[in-house]
Amino acid sequence: MGKACIMTDETPIYALARLAQQKAVVARRRKLNAVLRPSAPSAATHKAHSPAQKTGRKSEEKASQYLQDRGLTILGQNLSNKTGEIDLVAADNDTLVFVEVRHRHSSQYGGAAASVNRNKQARLIKTAQYFLPVLTRRFFHGRTPACRFDVISVESGRLSWIKNAFVHEQ
Repeated sequence: MGKACIMTDETPIYALARLAQQKAVVARRRKLNAVLRPSAPSAATHKAHSPAQKTGRKSEEKASQYLQDRGLTILGQNLSNKTGEIDLVAADNDTLVFVEVRHRHSSQYGGAAASVNRNKQARLIKTAQYFLPVLTRRFFHGRTPACRFDVISVESGRLSWIKNAFVHEQ
């Protein structure tokens, strides 16, 4: 990059650093938007899933339909980053809802809902904090909405919805 590209009185190293930061911000926005963009799953994607993952995806689809039948709007599904994954993101009027879907074949060892322990809650909160800015911009006109964490447990074919299952304590 030549000196003709630098439009300020900054030294060339600072100008390059600023340009790199701007490019990183643009790349992060594109990545976040790509994650939120709904896409049709390919046939190859389904073949790679284990039986447990297939059962989990079916439970997520069932939970998604259940929430839609109760008036929520699904905004995203399987949002993931290095801190974890959020199964479903929905809007319940003016509230942004992060939903964890858990499936268990039996209620032995506490069942599905009990498997959302403090460590899992912490990972969900960190992941939600990561996606909150882009969700706010895209669906709530830049105003940060009230948020809550729900858990949907599926056991023996029965679905239970726990609203406000846990809270983020600051």
